[in-house]
Amino acid sequence: MTTGDRQMPQFRTLSVIVPVYNERNTVAEILRRIRAVDLPLGLEVIVVDDGSTDETDKVLAALEDSTVRVVTHPTNQGKAAAIRTGIATARGELVLIQDADLEYDPDDWPRLLDPVLKGKAHVVYGSRFTGEHRSMRPSQWLGNRLLTLTANVLFRSTLSDMETCYKLFDRSVLDGITIESDRFDFEPEITAKVLRRGYRIYEVPVSYTGRDASEGTKFEWRDGVRALATLVRYRLARQV
Repeated sequence: MTTGDRQMPQFRTLSVIVPVYNERNTVAEILRRIRAVDLPLGLEVIVVDDGSTDETDKVLAALEDSTVRVVTHPTNQGKAAAIRTGIATARGELVLIQDADLEYDPDDWPRLLDPVLKGKAHVVYGSRFTGEHRSMRPSQWLGNRLLTLTANVLFRSTLSDMETCYKLFDRSVLDGITIESDRFDFEPEITAKVLRRGYRIYEVPVSYTGRDASEGTKFEWRDGVRALATLVRYRLARQV
């Protein structure tokens, strides 16, 4: 299929990486929602249990099937380490990150896929600030805005939400990138490296239902400091 003289990209499979750590109460529901999404291509789901200690493994054992594969870390290594394992395991031409805590709705996947399937983008982020969302805690809102502003200044971009979970990649983009982070600094690292390599990040609005501390949110202020340091480090690095 062509549009004018441009060859449209051909994709067969979407690999969805679901990093999980102590999500016994939500992982079954997120997998139910994942299975319900109507997609124009095949689906591979890779759940990476990052050393959960709350019997998440027992829930996952009952849910694994031909579509859902479970990979287990013996001990907790961090979200970025789980994503790194998922990417190494994934077989699809497209790779999407999906959290297991029900903050993000898989019904938004078609919106994320659309610009890639139409050949408009190689990388798509789902912005929580341009779609429907439940209000964030003030500290979370401020931290997100500060980190995104820093990324825009350092890399001359115009992102609205760098810290979003929803990141969709053409696999060819990821194949040239080594992820070094282990924790929540995956977001600034991958953003910095994608921008340093000359890719433009396409944003689409997505819905968001945020959790507060009492519901188990795991991001801490120290992670924000690490994220800032990560952005600066990869801006100054000679090669990424």
